[in-house]
Amino acid sequence: MAAASDSSSGMSEQHDSEQHPNGPHYNPDPHAHPGLHLIALVEGVKGVLALLAASGLEIIGPAPLQRWAHALIARFQLDPDHGAMAWLAQSINPGVVHFAAFVVLLYGILHIVEGWGLWRAKAWASFLGCITASLYLPFDIYAFATHRHWLEAVVVLINVIVVWVLAHDLFVRRR
Repeated sequence: MAAASDSSSGMSEQHDSEQHPNGPHYNPDPHAHPGLHLIALVEGVKGVLALLAASGLEIIGPAPLQRWAHALIARFQLDPDHGAMAWLAQSINPGVVHFAAFVVLLYGILHIVEGWGLWRAKAWASFLGCITASLYLPFDIYAFATHRHWLEAVVVLINVIVVWVLAHDLFVRRR
């Protein structure tokens, strides 16, 4: 009876490694990856906030944005004819607002899809997240190097951890 039990558990182990081509080292159960779940929640929140921002741009339209840009120029006593804020205030029109809302909408959809994939422990989502988080790192490092503020250091640290968690997930899958 013990021999039958041992052989059946051996078959089960062999069957598990046959069923999962990555071998017994990677657990495909999404619940076995709490780091991915945390990153997925953050990505989902970023996506929802981006969708809200895109909707807000479409709802308010260009007129309030122009007023706010002019109010900032007046508040900070900037040159109303020259500089970045003057250019921004003059550039705001319905077409630009629609384009900006569309870009923000795509950004939001990308983060929601990435969050869904990470929540379900999909390899493509780990790859996408690793690439996108890596793209932010040079900008975060530059911000920290120029400002030397603890907040920039925290942002760099968080992004490095995110890249490490996602890259580690991909590495473990390849074993």
